[in-house]
Amino acid sequence: MYQANLTETQRQYIKKALHIQERKRKYDLREVWNGIFYLVKTGSQCRMLPSDFPKRQLAYYYFPRWKEDGTFEEIHENLRDKCRERQKKRRLPSVGLIDSQNVKTTRVGGESRGVDGGKKIKGRKRHIITDIHGLLLTVEIHAANENDGKAGFRVIKSPGGRFERMKKIYADGGYRDELEENVKNDFGWNMEITLRLDKSTGFKPLTKHWIVE
Repeated sequence: MYQANLTETQRQYIKKALHIQERKRKYDLREVWNGIFYLVKTGSQCRMLPSDFPKRQLAYYYFPRWKEDGTFEEIHENLRDKCRERQKKRRLPSVGLIDSQNVKTTRVGGESRGVDGGKKIKGRKRHIITDIHGLLLTVEIHAANENDGKAGFRVIKSPGGRFERMKKIYADGGYRDELEENVKNDFGWNMEITLRLDKSTGFKPLTKHWIVE
């Protein structure tokens, strides 16, 4: 039993969300999910998957399959919608918050890499938009040297028409000027930029924007 294993409630939710029919299988899909979650949670290499999971080739086969066919995204969006309902919120948010984070990486992998000149970090950026409760709306990975203002427009554009109630995006000072105008012209959304008013050093949460940070 591993901490990353699905609980019975989680298993039933996935089964219902994906309309999985009960039938005899050589390998239990629950154990395949457990193997994938173990790899993701621990950051282990696929070949290091413990022997009490189904053979590693199954995890290697199902992970890209479920990624490409939208399985992971569908489960995530269903769970996010359920969380919002429990908070007495409408399913679709009207407010979002955008931010990015640099991540050091090696040359392994297909995504592009770059150097963030300001933070002196070579790698990629995780760029996300959340709702006002911090629930993830969209995420994109791109080279660290891409300007937040330019890359941010692509991140905002990526949800397509899924969030038609969206009216406002909160952002920090890295998204000023051109992005504000483009978002207003293309989507009709307002961008509210939150700036630090003091000159203190180190991390200090910004009003409202701290949620996505």
